[in-house]
Amino acid sequence: MEQPRIIADITASLDGFVTGPDAGPGNGLGTGGMPLHNWVFSDDPDDRGILAGATERSGVVVMGRDLFDVIDAPDGWSDELGYGATEVGKPPFFVVTRARPETIRLTGLDWTFVTTGLEDAVSQARERATVEAAGTGVLKDVVIMGGGAIVGSALAAGLVDTFILHLSPLILGAGTPLFRAGARVELAQRDVLVTSTATHITYDVL
Repeated sequence: MEQPRIIADITASLDGFVTGPDAGPGNGLGTGGMPLHNWVFSDDPDDRGILAGATERSGVVVMGRDLFDVIDAPDGWSDELGYGATEVGKPPFFVVTRARPETIRLTGLDWTFVTTGLEDAVSQARERATVEAAGTGVLKDVVIMGGGAIVGSALAAGLVDTFILHLSPLILGAGTPLFRAGARVELAQRDVLVTSTATHITYDVL
């Protein structure tokens, strides 16, 4: 059977930050970071189509523990706002963490906590997506959604097939960087769509 694609998908400012300063539970996009995701809540039909299509193609999602803590906080995801924003997708989620959280607020979602590292989490997610495809007949993607350290590490480790970057027309000046010094990664630009709120770029990882 064909293997699921591994896609890293994230939004960043023009100066390469995925949040503003002081990001965390209760302040998920950091100070001044909310405009990063203007495209997610845009009425532009191209933005809406990108969001809906990405949510629909997400078979399994991988994230880091910091992002999970933001999502599971009292002001995090809800029945009206979740994976894919207002799309509220409910794929299985694999969280890379040192230890399982003591409590989980979002008990209605399918969580797997992987304490053996990012590579193992991606491998387990791919296996889950393959099993789901065998049952439904539809092969969907494994999506690494962040945060920035997880996406950057996955690219550096050669775990990603396709990298989707949503560039927000915003210069934050500080915050959580998408990339830190690390491995060199070559990309081939496959698609660019410019909307009123973002530039959506799809790369194949060489």
